[in-house]
Amino acid sequence: MSTAEAVIEASHLHKAVTDPNGGELTILHDVSLSISAGESVAVVGASGSGKSTLLGMLAGLDRPSHGEVHLAGTALGALDEDGRAELRARYVGFVFQAFQLLPSLTALENAMLPLELAGFDDARERAARILSRVGLGARLEHYPRQLSGGEQQRVAIARAFATHPAVLFADEPTGNLDSGTGAHICDLLFELNHEQATTLILVTHDRELAGHCARRVEMHAGRLRRQA
Repeated sequence: MSTAEAVIEASHLHKAVTDPNGGELTILHDVSLSISAGESVAVVGASGSGKSTLLGMLAGLDRPSHGEVHLAGTALGALDEDGRAELRARYVGFVFQAFQLLPSLTALENAMLPLELAGFDDARERAARILSRVGLGARLEHYPRQLSGGEQQRVAIARAFATHPAVLFADEPTGNLDSGTGAHICDLLFELNHEQATTLILVTHDRELAGHCARRVEMHAGRLRRQA
């Protein structure tokens, strides 16, 4: 896939759900977006503006009521859940605000998960290598409860980049961290993104964090209000 090609194409995405009173609540209104391979794009906006919903649609974690998303050239709407999961395993990494580490697994075992799902025979070696890259070479056998918040997010970043994904989705990756730790995590995220030439879609309300991205997309009340 050349850097000029779009790795994500979203066309006329609309998402509506039933509210508690039986009416219809529209979360996304006719959102279209194209993201080229290797781009870094920040999706910004106030809470409730539809940022995380849009990310879920682009990653195939949620389905639109109308519209279509193409990820790495494949129409997500044409796949069942197993097919979307397989596509994500091949192309996608995730970093979440709440870390999403499995508490019963060590740092090494958490980082190994996507590698094992993708069928890498050397999952342990690759996971150990990427954990060392993020400064956790001495913490491989520690469980999440034995790690600080910043260390847990470093494990999550290592896990996300372990398979060298074509696309990385990051949803408020510094939201649970203090400002100093968040700044270090931000630097690490963009260092690895640059090293691996990954396409980065970053959802954040932090304008400073968004400023590290080459392009910014602003959501307002479920609509794509501005691109810069």
